[in-house]
Amino acid sequence: MKVTTVGVDLAKRVFQLHGVDQHGRVVLRKRLSRSKLTECLTHLPPCLIGMEACGGAHYWARKFQQMGHEVKLISPQFIKPYVKSNKNDYNDAEAICEAVSRPQMRFVPVKGVAHQDIQALHRIRERLIGARTALVNQTRGLLAEYGIVLPQGVNQVRKHLPCILEDADNGLTSLAREVFADLYEHLQAVDEQIAAAERRIERVFRSHPICQKLAQVNGVGRFIATALVAAVGEGREFRNGRGLAAWLGLVPRQHSTAGKPKLLGISKRGNCYLRKLLIHGGRAVVRHAQGKTDAQSRWVTALKQRRGGNIAAVAVANKNARILWALLTRGEDYRQAA
Repeated sequence: MKVTTVGVDLAKRVFQLHGVDQHGRVVLRKRLSRSKLTECLTHLPPCLIGMEACGGAHYWARKFQQMGHEVKLISPQFIKPYVKSNKNDYNDAEAICEAVSRPQMRFVPVKGVAHQDIQALHRIRERLIGARTALVNQTRGLLAEYGIVLPQGVNQVRKHLPCILEDADNGLTSLAREVFADLYEHLQAVDEQIAAAERRIERVFRSHPICQKLAQVNGVGRFIATALVAAVGEGREFRNGRGLAAWLGLVPRQHSTAGKPKLLGISKRGNCYLRKLLIHGGRAVVRHAQGKTDAQSRWVTALKQRRGGNIAAVAVANKNARILWALLTRGEDYRQAA
């Protein structure tokens, strides 16, 4: 029997395959090691391969595409309803095989190596920023135990900590000064690492024409542009701009019944990192809209007065997401409203 659809349950070393023919009959059921997986799929005729969008999925997707197979990645929450009985590798592979054949299923675009490079830069920078925040919070907390209270913020610690170390009358012991000097040196090292990651992102941005085109939108800079391209590529997986905004969690949640619509706050689904960047960009637009007379600034100012700054920032982020989708899919330059 000819295999037409294969579900692959990915792991580090052991992989489970579940294949069916055009009538849905099971014709392939194998448990393979990592070294045998490529050999097995090389000998299969071109077919549809479904996998869960998890660690290593994009690598295997590119590899299987080079063999002539059609590969589709599925978000884990869409596979869960198809798992029968208890969870194990065989049931997971069977569920993936069933889910990938559904006509209304939503799929995750396969990332190229260049897109994964950009995404790696953003993830490293985000980790370093989190580490810096933890370091600053620990420094402020430890200083408070000695009766020294610093204002919140990284800049405040950078500004005041050297003065605290030089002040001989603040009650710090010599050992405490050594500890806080090490923390300050660690903070400077993390700052240098973050700056290096941002320089790499800047270099990618300058060499990428599409990213520069996206950065023409108000509230969108090099970080949002490169992160968006790394996440969605050309945006062809979305039918319209609202689809991208919904994937980013920038649309209202719905809890409707009996024909009575009820909209709640934003869903906060999808790519939380990209959503955060877009909302930060929206806050910048809201902050600088006051006193301007162009169409966007008037709309933002009126919305802020009516609903508040946070809702206005999310609305700008939603609108920017739709504009960015249009620029990605149509290849046009941004035309600002008169």
